[in-house]
Amino acid sequence: MKTTTLPVGSPQWLLIDAAGQSLGRVAVKAAHCLRGKHKASFSPHQACGDHVVVINVKQLAIPPKKIYRKTYYRYTGYMGNMKETSLPQLMEKHPERVIEIAVKGMLTNNRLRTKILKRLHVYADDKHPYEAQQPTSILVA
Repeated sequence: MKTTTLPVGSPQWLLIDAAGQSLGRVAVKAAHCLRGKHKASFSPHQACGDHVVVINVKQLAIPPKKIYRKTYYRYTGYMGNMKETSLPQLMEKHPERVIEIAVKGMLTNNRLRTKILKRLHVYADDKHPYEAQQPTSILVA
């Protein structure tokens, strides 16, 4: 059986303001738009999603219990070198990585994930260099 592949159109630019929003809700919305599931021409074997710019990550609304319970682990590859970082430490040093890690965990683990994650742009403040692309704002519910 012959299958056809639709040509992928040019991606749009979407803007998510994370100020006062929940970490999980922002990450779900970003992953959904990055994957392209909001489009009628979605196909799971193509990177047909849009560019997503997330701003104001420093102002995420994180519940007090999650602040002390959430830890991030990374393994260097050497024996006994598992590093752990708490959520307050990560928010202080690199607040962008909190969203990047959450979105990466929500995408499928295949060859497309690296292509899709290149379209995610996260900034701690409200300043970003993509004003020329005129990103449309998305409401996170």
